[in-house]
Amino acid sequence: MRNKAFLVAGSLAATLWAGTALADGVVLRALMEDVPETKIIEALLPEFEKETGIKVEFEKVGYGDMHDKLVAQLVGGESQYNLLSVDFLWAGEFPAGGWLEDLKPYVDKTGFDLAPVIPSMLDLLGRTDEAMPILPMYNYSMGLIYRTDLLENADLAAKFEQATGKTLAAPATLDDYVAIAKFMKAEGGVNGAAMQGQRGDPNSMEFSNYLFAAGGDYFGKDGAVVLNSPEGKHALTLYKDMIGNAAQTGALSATLDDTMRLMCAGESFSMVTYWWMLPQLDNAEACPKVAGKVAISVMPGGHGESGGWGWGIPKNVPDDQKEAAWKFISWVQSKDISVKRALQGHAPVRSDVFTDPAVLEKYPFYAKAGEIVAAGKSFPIFTYSPQYEDLLGTQISLAASGDATVDAALEASAKGLQELLAK
Repeated sequence: MRNKAFLVAGSLAATLWAGTALADGVVLRALMEDVPETKIIEALLPEFEKETGIKVEFEKVGYGDMHDKLVAQLVGGESQYNLLSVDFLWAGEFPAGGWLEDLKPYVDKTGFDLAPVIPSMLDLLGRTDEAMPILPMYNYSMGLIYRTDLLENADLAAKFEQATGKTLAAPATLDDYVAIAKFMKAEGGVNGAAMQGQRGDPNSMEFSNYLFAAGGDYFGKDGAVVLNSPEGKHALTLYKDMIGNAAQTGALSATLDDTMRLMCAGESFSMVTYWWMLPQLDNAEACPKVAGKVAISVMPGGHGESGGWGWGIPKNVPDDQKEAAWKFISWVQSKDISVKRALQGHAPVRSDVFTDPAVLEKYPFYAKAGEIVAAGKSFPIFTYSPQYEDLLGTQISLAASGDATVDAALEASAKGLQELLAK
């Protein structure tokens, strides 16, 4: 019944758009990060052009070049990019600058069904009761990847039970995870965790998982900063403990690439990372030492850090281009096209794609991935999110290295967040 509803909604949207006059020769141009997700979509563009007559061109660049190039266009006269790819870290800045069209009227006009879009992803990208500036494109939510063979090792299980009185099993809480990771470092012959402790984006994203797993948060229900809480202190204390007693040597300067190399080489029990890293590690050709021996779960404690990209439409382009941009957005995020993307490795934002039979047949772990995305919580999203990443990352690094106390680092992180919010 639910699938039938999606087909009806899709047909309604197609019918409405068929009667919408689009100017001849409209070309959609988007600045895209040069990553696999972009290439998956790019391969489908001829299908969209054949169906609609609208050509789409992607300019692919590295992430570091995207923000400034986009802002320069959005604050000018008419943007050369009439279709926008927006990182969640910009989902506060871009709407606040008045640069994005509200997509809610487009949703209402065309009957696009938002019900399958995972609510946490809509919220991550700035959806409110009044407006929706960005429609989710793909997610990069984080969970725990771990070695099942080490948990099933009889000798290690006996030693762990003797040392702790507990059964060696996949961790259910953050404290469980830390205890198991420290044990693996001491007794398992591997690093307990491959950690991305480099200050800035790597460690602020990684720490956020610890914060949410410990029951902490950046903001309370009233919007007040609550980072400097007992839960926040517990999270940072455990993070410091992991850096010092479970992670690899040099973890404080390590990046995501470093952690992937360690896991692939069989030199670590676990890593807190993006769920779609699992198939890369479970590849017998690329990672023969761990393929068939890895699993993924929601971050122990129930919540991890969520991230994602979305589609937007700039205000400073002609109306016919805006309509063409929405036609593409609603097409590329439809159920059928999202399934096609998922079968090529897309990280979905629709719940019905995570449960699609064809997707699950090819990628059984997508069922667990859907849980990870649904449970995800967000890093602070506001005008100065990138600056806060740097500020928080510095304080986490100082605490983890012992150059600042946990209390001092958390107090400075909370105060810095309040000051940036007040700017």
